[in-house]
Amino acid sequence: MELRVHEHGPHVVIITIDHQLRRNAMTRAMMAELAGLWESLERGPCRCIVLTGAGDRAFTSGADVSGDLSADPAIARMVADALLKNRPYAKPIVAAVNGDCVAGGLELLLSTDIRAAAPHARFGLPEVRWSIYPFGGATVKLVQQIGYVHAMELLLTAKLIDATEAARIGLVNRVVPAESLMAWALETAETIAANSPTAVQAVKQQISTTIAAHAQSREALDQELGDRVRKSHHFHEGVRAFLEKRNPNYT
Repeated sequence: MELRVHEHGPHVVIITIDHQLRRNAMTRAMMAELAGLWESLERGPCRCIVLTGAGDRAFTSGADVSGDLSADPAIARMVADALLKNRPYAKPIVAAVNGDCVAGGLELLLSTDIRAAAPHARFGLPEVRWSIYPFGGATVKLVQQIGYVHAMELLLTAKLIDATEAARIGLVNRVVPAESLMAWALETAETIAANSPTAVQAVKQQISTTIAAHAQSREALDQELGDRVRKSHHFHEGVRAFLEKRNPNYT
């Protein structure tokens, strides 16, 4: 399990999430590494970042639920930094969604700027099915990005949608054949990188600052609601059911 970083020419960096045995789920260590990577890339010379997953099954399924699920304020801050939940970020990010993009993976997607998906990719926020609060930014950012009714359908039903539907509701820009996805992402990144980095990063800084300010204003409530869910007996039943691969029984 790792994050692979590859320079594509002088101005584009590719980040690949690689934990294929668990559908590219990210452990706490991987999230901490990703948080540091965002910071170093923002300070560095790259002009555009391409984010994708290894293999063809998953972009990322978010947090590795088989690991530590505690979320004290320090852990919450680390996860927030990994998902770029509530901080401005100046470098543009292009997402090449090579497979399923669910839970924290979709929340990470919400921090990218231009997105395409392979036809077989699926998208969803299944957290409420397993009595987990989606505290990676979806409860704040999703309504802004795709509108109230589409956001609430994803958040409350826990259903997955296909790539065509994701494009229809504006969650991704377009659907691209799987064999052409990375070529599309790199071409898009190179087009961005050929523009004035000063102007591009100013535009991104302004927009991401506005989004981050809104997210930061909701952070205390996010933590409170997440803590409430994790303290419930429903949380323990949901996580057990997920790990045991059965339907939960919420009594």
